[in-house]
Amino acid sequence: MAINIIVPSLGESVTEATIAKWHKKVGEQIGVDELLIELETDKITLEVNAPASGTISDIKFNEGDVVAVGDTLGFLEEGEVAEVQENIQTDLDESTKDFSEAQHIQPQVSNDQIFSPAASKIASEHNLQNIANTTGKDGRVTKGDVLSAISNAKIEVPAISHPQEQSEERIKMTRLRKTIAKRLKESQNTAAILSTFNEVDMSVVMKCRKDYQDAFKEKYGVKLGFMSFFVKATVAALKEIPAVNAEIDGDYLVYKNYYNIGVAVGTEQGLVVPVVKNADKMNHADIEKNIVGLGKKAREGKLAMSDMQGGTFSITNGGIYGSLLSTPIINPPQSGILGMHNIVQRPIAVAGEVVIRPMMYIALSYDHRIIDGGEAVTFLRRIKEMVETPEKLLFGL
Repeated sequence: MAINIIVPSLGESVTEATIAKWHKKVGEQIGVDELLIELETDKITLEVNAPASGTISDIKFNEGDVVAVGDTLGFLEEGEVAEVQENIQTDLDESTKDFSEAQHIQPQVSNDQIFSPAASKIASEHNLQNIANTTGKDGRVTKGDVLSAISNAKIEVPAISHPQEQSEERIKMTRLRKTIAKRLKESQNTAAILSTFNEVDMSVVMKCRKDYQDAFKEKYGVKLGFMSFFVKATVAALKEIPAVNAEIDGDYLVYKNYYNIGVAVGTEQGLVVPVVKNADKMNHADIEKNIVGLGKKAREGKLAMSDMQGGTFSITNGGIYGSLLSTPIINPPQSGILGMHNIVQRPIAVAGEVVIRPMMYIALSYDHRIIDGGEAVTFLRRIKEMVETPEKLLFGL
């Protein structure tokens, strides 16, 4: 019995997707719930599994095609599929047989000389119809015979054309990449984006991690990272400066009394921002577990729409790529984004003396339509102060 392979629901307000990859071809067997196809929406990659065991009998759409919810992607022949496979195999055998026979047909010229495949190709390129001197078995024309004839006739073999260094490769943008480009450009065109900067002395928090790492991991089963310190500091700063946790909705300012922190993750498909929900109610261990779990799902292409929705503020860490300083772009409709950067040993002045400390530049990009400059500077300074005194950010040990 043939079973339709249908485009499932793609999430709230999402009606179309692009076929990213078929994992099975026509004629291949598949087990129930085995991965069949990957669909890419504007935000996530959705895996579609086989509804039953059987053989793929037909595919209606190719990779790169846009499909809508409810479309029939193809058909699955359920259960006993020996006859289907036999028909497919017969077609393949006949095609292979025809190709094999064609391969063994030797090129013929007017005087019934038999050319080897390589000799035939070169002779055709130079319009040679007759080779006087042959050296192959039973008069067969070899590649050397043709090259000799060309040389004797003073025909120049055309030089091999080498491609220029300025080679190009055209690859169609994925739906996710196009969405990222569109949203970032909309952010620049809509918001009045400004950035302010500060620097953080990471020496105390680094010592804290070193001192408590083993105990933390033993108790909670996850490593203590820098991100949980910045998330905790961010939540505290957002409570103090509520405008940074707000957004513009038409003629209204919407101040949010919940704290869902988006954490940017780089994947092969592009940058995604899964959200740590209710971060204000979490300790360091909860935050680290959430970040690790969301990051893993993002890299495996298994994020759900719910993982991406509801963020009120975002954090991006360019430091993992070695970035010293940058101005991150706001993730609309949010009004601010914190940029973390590489930790570098630098000389700084402490109590009138020059010392070497591990320093990190941090940046806040903000929408000046809703956040004043003083609020932005105060917000970033509060994050600096709390990260430099991590004993204030209790993490439950």
